Amino acid sequence: MRKFLVVLDDSKECLNAMRFAAMRAAHTGAGVEVLAVIPPEEFNHWIGVGDIMREEARERIHAHFEVFAKWMRDKQGVDPELVIREGEPVTEIMAQVQEDPEIGVLVLGAGTDKKGPGPLVTQLSKNSGTLTIPLTIVPGDLSKERLEAIT
Repeated sequence: MRKFLVVLDDSKECLNAMRFAAMRAAHTGAGVEVLAVIPPEEFNHWIGVGDIMREEARERIHAHFEVFAKWMRDKQGVDPELVIREGEPVTEIMAQVQEDPEIGVLVLGAGTDKKGPGPLVTQLSKNSGTLTIPLTIVPGDLSKERLEAIT
């Protein structure tokens, strides 16, 4: 089975990437894998404090994921799976793509502000020649109706 890999983060463009991945999965009989990456700098504290912060980060990710997962199940009939990794985001995304042969497409949301599309889109676009799967970049300002029309 082919899966769409989508990255869960705190960006607003993440919403359109989630929608796109779920709608495409629903229309093609594929699955959705949601990847959340906890950056290492969040835990550069004493061991006990770092462990507590790591657990809190995981709890936040699970809560955030459940919002998207409920919508995917209820509206698209897709039951996503969550993967949490720790490390540098681009490195961990590339590693997940390499380690899971069922992933067929990487979906990212592009920011719309003056700062550009966002660090993940920028860095992964530079590495797109070495990706073993297609990279789909979803504009962050597409309406829900437009997303439905193109998926």
